Amino acid sequence: MATDDRSELNAYRRALFAPEDELLRELMPAAEQLGLPRISVNPEAGKALHVLARAVGAKKILEFGSLAGYSGLWLARALPAGGKLITLEANAKHAEVTRANFAKAGLADRTEVRVGRAEELLPGVRAEAPFDLVFIDADKENYPKYLDFALPHVRLGGLICADNADGHGHAHESLAADDPRRGIQEYNARVASHPRLTSICLPFGGWLAVSLVVAPA
Repeated sequence: MATDDRSELNAYRRALFAPEDELLRELMPAAEQLGLPRISVNPEAGKALHVLARAVGAKKILEFGSLAGYSGLWLARALPAGGKLITLEANAKHAEVTRANFAKAGLADRTEVRVGRAEELLPGVRAEAPFDLVFIDADKENYPKYLDFALPHVRLGGLICADNADGHGHAHESLAADDPRRGIQEYNARVASHPRLTSICLPFGGWLAVSLVVAPA
Protein backbone atom coordinates (compact mmCIF):
# COMPACT_ATOMS: atom_id res chain seq x y z
CA MET A 1 0.00 0.00 0.00
CA ALA A 2 1.39 3.42 -1.01
CA THR A 3 2.34 5.85 1.72
CA ASP A 4 0.43 9.14 1.78
CA ASP A 5 3.31 11.59 2.34
CA ARG A 6 1.49 14.90 2.69
CA SER A 7 4.71 16.87 3.18
CA GLU A 8 6.02 15.79 -0.21
CA LEU A 9 2.63 16.40 -1.80
CA ASN A 10 2.43 19.88 -0.26
CA ALA A 11 5.96 20.65 -1.43
CA TYR A 12 4.96 19.58 -4.95
CA ARG A 13 1.90 21.85 -4.86
CA ARG A 14 3.87 24.84 -3.61
CA ALA A 15 6.71 24.41 -6.08
CA LEU A 16 4.30 24.11 -9.00
CA PHE A 17 1.59 26.64 -8.14
CA ALA A 18 3.25 29.15 -5.79
CA PRO A 19 6.94 29.37 -6.63
CA GLU A 20 8.82 32.25 -5.05
CA ASP A 21 11.41 34.30 -6.90
CA GLU A 22 14.62 35.25 -5.11
CA LEU A 23 13.18 38.43 -3.60
CA LEU A 24 10.13 36.70 -2.13
CA ARG A 25 12.18 33.73 -0.95
CA GLU A 26 14.69 35.90 0.93
CA LEU A 27 12.32 38.62 2.14
CA MET A 28 11.13 37.13 5.42
CA PRO A 29 14.45 35.54 6.47
CA ALA A 30 16.09 38.95 5.92
CA ALA A 31 13.32 40.68 7.87
CA GLU A 32 13.74 38.21 10.70
CA GLN A 33 17.42 39.15 10.93
CA LEU A 34 16.29 42.75 11.41
CA GLY A 35 14.14 41.69 14.35
CA LEU A 36 10.76 41.39 12.63
CA PRO A 37 8.59 38.38 13.48
CA ARG A 38 8.36 35.71 10.77
CA ILE A 39 4.57 35.67 10.64
CA SER A 40 3.73 36.55 7.04
CA VAL A 41 1.28 34.70 4.84
CA ASN A 42 2.71 31.60 3.20
CA PRO A 43 3.43 31.36 -0.55
CA GLU A 44 0.08 29.72 -1.34
CA ALA A 45 -1.84 32.51 0.38
CA GLY A 46 0.30 35.11 -1.34
CA LYS A 47 -0.31 33.55 -4.75
CA ALA A 48 -4.03 33.25 -3.97
CA LEU A 49 -4.19 36.97 -3.18
CA HIS A 50 -2.36 37.69 -6.43
CA VAL A 51 -4.75 35.54 -8.48
CA LEU A 52 -7.81 36.99 -6.74
CA ALA A 53 -6.64 40.56 -7.33
CA ARG A 54 -6.11 39.85 -11.01
CA ALA A 55 -9.43 38.00 -11.28
CA VAL A 56 -11.39 41.07 -10.17
CA GLY A 57 -9.22 43.44 -12.19
CA ALA A 58 -8.03 45.24 -9.06
CA LYS A 59 -6.61 48.70 -9.61
CA LYS A 60 -6.84 49.95 -6.02
CA ILE A 61 -6.04 47.74 -3.01
CA LEU A 62 -6.01 48.47 0.71
CA GLU A 63 -3.99 46.31 3.11
CA PHE A 64 -4.22 46.32 6.90
CA GLY A 65 -0.80 45.29 8.24
CA SER A 66 2.40 45.51 6.17
CA LEU A 67 4.95 43.63 8.29
CA ALA A 68 7.85 43.39 5.80
CA GLY A 69 5.83 43.66 2.58
CA TYR A 70 5.58 39.97 1.65
CA SER A 71 1.83 39.89 1.03
CA GLY A 72 2.02 43.42 -0.35
CA LEU A 73 4.46 42.27 -3.04
CA TRP A 74 2.09 39.55 -4.20
CA LEU A 75 -0.76 42.08 -4.31
CA ALA A 76 1.18 44.93 -5.91
CA ARG A 77 2.48 42.64 -8.62
CA ALA A 78 -1.14 42.00 -9.62
CA LEU A 79 -1.78 45.70 -10.25
CA PRO A 80 -1.73 47.19 -13.73
CA ALA A 81 0.26 50.30 -14.57
CA GLY A 82 -1.38 53.17 -12.71
CA GLY A 83 -2.71 50.86 -10.01
CA LYS A 84 -2.20 51.54 -6.31
CA LEU A 85 -1.68 49.56 -3.13
CA ILE A 86 -2.09 51.43 0.14
CA THR A 87 -0.80 49.47 3.12
CA LEU A 88 -1.30 50.55 6.72
CA GLU A 89 1.34 49.72 9.32
CA ALA A 90 1.45 50.75 12.97
CA ASN A 91 5.15 49.96 13.44
CA ALA A 92 7.54 52.51 11.89
CA LYS A 93 10.39 49.99 11.59
CA HIS A 94 8.15 47.51 9.79
CA ALA A 95 7.01 50.28 7.45
CA GLU A 96 10.63 51.19 6.65
CA VAL A 97 11.46 47.57 5.78
CA THR A 98 8.32 47.32 3.64
CA ARG A 99 9.16 50.46 1.67
CA ALA A 100 12.66 49.15 1.02
CA ASN A 101 11.29 45.83 -0.24
CA PHE A 102 8.77 47.53 -2.50
CA ALA A 103 11.54 49.69 -3.95
CA LYS A 104 13.76 46.62 -4.45
CA ALA A 105 10.89 45.00 -6.38
CA GLY A 106 10.47 48.05 -8.60
CA LEU A 107 7.02 48.73 -7.17
CA ALA A 108 7.57 52.09 -5.47
CA ASP A 109 5.45 53.81 -8.13
CA ARG A 110 2.32 51.84 -7.25
CA THR A 111 2.67 51.35 -3.49
CA GLU A 112 2.22 53.63 -0.50
CA VAL A 113 3.01 52.70 3.09
CA ARG A 114 1.16 54.78 5.68
CA VAL A 115 2.39 54.65 9.26
CA GLY A 116 0.15 54.86 12.31
CA ARG A 117 -2.74 53.22 14.06
CA ALA A 118 -5.50 52.25 11.65
CA GLU A 119 -8.18 54.28 13.43
CA GLU A 120 -6.01 57.38 12.94
CA LEU A 121 -5.31 56.64 9.27
CA LEU A 122 -8.73 55.52 8.08
CA PRO A 123 -10.29 58.98 7.77
CA GLY A 124 -7.66 59.80 5.16
CA VAL A 125 -7.99 56.42 3.50
CA ARG A 126 -11.72 56.90 3.10
CA ALA A 127 -11.09 59.51 0.42
CA GLU A 128 -9.35 56.84 -1.70
CA ALA A 129 -12.41 54.58 -1.86
CA PRO A 130 -13.89 52.60 -3.47
CA PHE A 131 -11.35 49.79 -3.31
CA ASP A 132 -11.34 46.69 -5.48
CA LEU A 133 -9.79 44.52 -2.77
CA VAL A 134 -9.14 44.90 0.95
CA PHE A 135 -6.76 42.52 2.69
CA ILE A 136 -6.79 42.27 6.49
CA ASP A 137 -3.77 40.85 8.32
CA ALA A 138 -3.24 43.01 11.40
CA ASP A 139 -4.22 43.01 15.10
CA LYS A 140 -6.74 40.23 15.45
CA GLU A 141 -9.03 41.86 18.01
CA ASN A 142 -9.81 44.62 15.50
CA TYR A 143 -10.76 42.41 12.54
CA PRO A 144 -14.45 43.28 13.05
CA LYS A 145 -13.63 47.02 12.96
CA TYR A 146 -11.66 46.59 9.76
CA LEU A 147 -14.60 44.70 8.27
CA ASP A 148 -16.86 47.59 9.28
CA PHE A 149 -14.62 49.89 7.26
CA ALA A 150 -14.29 47.56 4.29
CA LEU A 151 -17.98 46.86 3.76
CA PRO A 152 -18.99 50.35 2.60
CA HIS A 153 -15.66 51.05 0.89
CA VAL A 154 -15.23 48.02 -1.39
CA ARG A 155 -17.01 48.16 -4.73
CA LEU A 156 -19.70 45.75 -5.81
CA GLY A 157 -17.85 42.73 -7.23
CA GLY A 158 -14.79 43.49 -5.12
CA LEU A 159 -13.17 41.31 -2.48
CA ILE A 160 -12.55 41.44 1.26
CA CYS A 161 -9.88 38.94 2.37
CA ALA A 162 -8.46 38.13 5.80
CA ASP A 163 -5.54 35.98 6.88
CA ASN A 164 -5.42 33.82 10.03
CA ALA A 165 -9.07 32.83 9.79
CA ASP A 166 -8.08 29.70 11.71
CA GLY A 167 -7.45 31.85 14.80
CA HIS A 168 -3.92 30.42 15.00
CA GLY A 169 -5.51 26.98 15.28
CA HIS A 170 -8.10 27.99 17.88
CA ALA A 171 -10.99 29.56 15.94
CA HIS A 172 -13.21 26.57 16.71
CA GLU A 173 -12.68 26.74 20.47
CA SER A 174 -14.37 28.62 23.29
CA LEU A 175 -11.95 31.46 23.99
CA ALA A 176 -11.55 33.70 27.03
CA ALA A 177 -13.35 37.02 26.88
CA ASP A 178 -10.06 38.92 26.61
CA ASP A 179 -8.51 36.66 23.95
CA PRO A 180 -7.85 38.80 20.85
CA ARG A 181 -8.65 35.81 18.64
CA ARG A 182 -12.30 36.31 19.51
CA GLY A 183 -12.10 39.11 16.96
CA ILE A 184 -11.32 36.51 14.31
CA GLN A 185 -14.24 34.36 15.45
CA GLU A 186 -16.58 37.34 15.16
CA TYR A 187 -15.14 38.25 11.77
CA ASN A 188 -15.60 34.72 10.45
CA ALA A 189 -19.19 34.49 11.68
CA ARG A 190 -20.09 37.84 10.15
CA VAL A 191 -18.61 37.30 6.69
CA ALA A 192 -20.05 33.77 6.53
CA SER A 193 -23.59 35.06 7.03
CA HIS A 194 -23.54 38.68 5.83
CA PRO A 195 -26.29 39.36 3.25
CA ARG A 196 -23.97 41.47 1.09
CA LEU A 197 -21.22 38.86 0.93
CA THR A 198 -20.62 35.36 -0.30
CA SER A 199 -17.61 33.86 1.44
CA ILE A 200 -15.28 30.88 1.48
CA CYS A 201 -12.30 29.92 3.64
CA LEU A 202 -9.24 28.59 1.82
CA PRO A 203 -7.57 26.15 4.25
CA PHE A 204 -3.87 26.66 3.69
CA GLY A 205 -1.37 28.57 5.80
CA GLY A 206 -3.32 30.37 8.52
CA TRP A 207 -6.48 30.02 6.41
CA LEU A 208 -7.56 32.80 4.07
CA ALA A 209 -11.14 34.01 4.38
CA VAL A 210 -12.33 35.35 1.01
CA SER A 211 -15.54 37.36 0.66
CA LEU A 212 -17.06 38.61 -2.58
CA VAL A 213 -19.23 41.72 -2.35
CA VAL A 214 -22.44 40.65 -4.14
CA ALA A 215 -24.92 43.36 -3.12
CA PRO A 216 -24.67 47.15 -2.89
CA ALA A 217 -24.49 48.92 0.45
